[in-house]
Amino acid sequence: MIPAPEQRLRLLIADDDRGFRETLLEMLPPQFESTSVENGEAAIEIVQQSRVDLVLLDMHMPRLTGLEAVRIVKSHDVRLPCILMTADLTAELHQSARLAAVAAVLAKPFTRKILIEAICSALRIRV
Repeated sequence: MIPAPEQRLRLLIADDDRGFRETLLEMLPPQFESTSVENGEAAIEIVQQSRVDLVLLDMHMPRLTGLEAVRIVKSHDVRLPCILMTADLTAELHQSARLAAVAAVLAKPFTRKILIEAICSALRIRV
C-alpha cells in the first residue's frame, strides 16, 4: 500500500543524468514528494537541511560517487534509507554497498515495479 496523500513521503534523487532524473520522477507515484539534484554534494546538503525519507543515488557522479555520498548521508542520519543505482553492478560494489548499509542496489535499467518495490521495502511499507 502506497502512503495516502496526507502521509506523503519525501524522496530525494541524485543523478548527474538529467533525463534519467526526469524519468524517475515520472515513474514515482504522486503520493511521493520527490526532489531531484544532479550530484551527491547537493543531495548531502538537502539531507542536512530538510526532512528526507529516502535517498536514491546514482553510483557514478562527478566529485562524489553515490557510495561516498551514502557514507556521508549515513554519518548525518544512520537510519535514513538509501538506494544505490548503477549501470555497472559488480560483486565488489554490491559488497561495498552492503557494508555501507545501503537498502538496495538497483541495476540500470530497471522497471517501475522494481523501483517501487525497492522503495517500499526500504521504507517498510506495503506495495
